Amino acid sequence: MAMKMKKFINQAETLTQELLEGLALAHGDVVELVAGNLVVSKSLKDADRVTIVTLGGTGHEPALSGFVGDGMLDISVAGDIFAAPNPQAVFEAIKLADKGKGVLLLVLNHAGDMLTGNMAVKLTEKAGIKIRKVVTQEDISNAPRSNADDRRGLAGAIPMYHILAAAAKEGRSLDEVADLAQRYADSMATIAVAARCATHPATGAEFGDLGDTDMEIGMGQHGEGGGGRQPLKSAKETVEIVANALVKDIPLQKGDSVFVMINGSGATTLMEMFILYKDCVHYLESLGIKTVANMVGEILTVQEQAGFQLNIAKWDEEFLRLWNTPAESFAFWKK
Repeated sequence: MAMKMKKFINQAETLTQELLEGLALAHGDVVELVAGNLVVSKSLKDADRVTIVTLGGTGHEPALSGFVGDGMLDISVAGDIFAAPNPQAVFEAIKLADKGKGVLLLVLNHAGDMLTGNMAVKLTEKAGIKIRKVVTQEDISNAPRSNADDRRGLAGAIPMYHILAAAAKEGRSLDEVADLAQRYADSMATIAVAARCATHPATGAEFGDLGDTDMEIGMGQHGEGGGGRQPLKSAKETVEIVANALVKDIPLQKGDSVFVMINGSGATTLMEMFILYKDCVHYLESLGIKTVANMVGEILTVQEQAGFQLNIAKWDEEFLRLWNTPAESFAFWKK
């Protein structure tokens, strides 16, 4: 059943078009909008290296297009709200991105995105452009690690963008950058917690109802159930449940170094995110695990869903060194 929405929008049919136009107007120093739904880095024109393209639906802002920029993604191909773009658009993006060194296509594991990505790769190979595709699939809630092909891709792809772009800037080959991407994808795990569900901005349909007192551990990015509904717990208790599950999945042990992300889902306050981050760092410290880098904030949202994604990645010196190189995009600002 649709609920009455309170959103400052115009027409449901033009949501994506208007969103992208506004994004390009607001951040014209970093990106430009090409052919309607390609968000392209202004730094691409001078690139002489492997380039990086991703694809995905809108409605998750700032992801994915907010992470286009110097030292980040070269092009993000935007689909409609929560929907994959068409393969031809991705193929056009790959042709635009190609600088003769090959293109890395990054895909978050969702059925529509995978179908589009696979078809775009076939078109690219037929055109004789060097391409590698790497899939992120780190959601531990819906499949064991031994069956990773069934795991959803969540916010863990975002820090990977910068690490791969930094490696590409060093002049590494397509295979080297793609292999680094796969190594990063294999090093991380994510789980989501929802306290209140979102509404679809085009239809007003609710993604679910968690009532006034419950939370769900394992909910997906589009309201997919996680099977972990239970009474809402404190930040510390919730972090212990989810961080413990990620530590076991990766797996981590005493002496390891990690990256930690607290990604707010759209209606979670920074106050809550900082408390969750503090509790996670302390929990990992109690296990002898050191947090060496982080992202805390709204990174990949689900409209006004209340909750968070916790992403933990096991890092080595190479990941940390690449992370500490300069980059800029409107959602990811480092100097």
